[in-house]
Amino acid sequence: MEAIAGCRLGEVICLRLDYGEDVLEAVTRAAREHDVQSGVVISGIGTLYRAVMHMITTTSFPSVDQIVTMEGPLEVVSIDGIIADYQPHLHLAISDTRGAYGGHLEPGCLTMYLCEIAIARLEGPRLHRVPHPETGIRQLQVKPG
Repeated sequence: MEAIAGCRLGEVICLRLDYGEDVLEAVTRAAREHDVQSGVVISGIGTLYRAVMHMITTTSFPSVDQIVTMEGPLEVVSIDGIIADYQPHLHLAISDTRGAYGGHLEPGCLTMYLCEIAIARLEGPRLHRVPHPETGIRQLQVKPG
């Protein structure tokens, strides 16, 4: 484990997504437009008519992912994650009348009635991700300089 200390919450940017908007695209665009080089998605709720997630299916390296696409209506229980180098790493929890599901949010999650997302800019150390030398998994670190 490595703890990255010294981050402070700065400005909070609230997004409202309308019908058909892609969640990941909107968060990525907002990070660029509002200069959120490092940040946290602290809240995400709403509805989707399509959800695309990936989940790992192995416990060995390299991991093997399974892409899951679900058609709505889907209730967004939670969206959260970390933004590093303007790139969000987001996870999604959704539900429908059959149960609840979760995974790594992928492009193609499309807003149905609405989606509301709050992003907090982090001040202090700048975050980025670099591949681990043995596993290749991109890990969060403090950006040099």
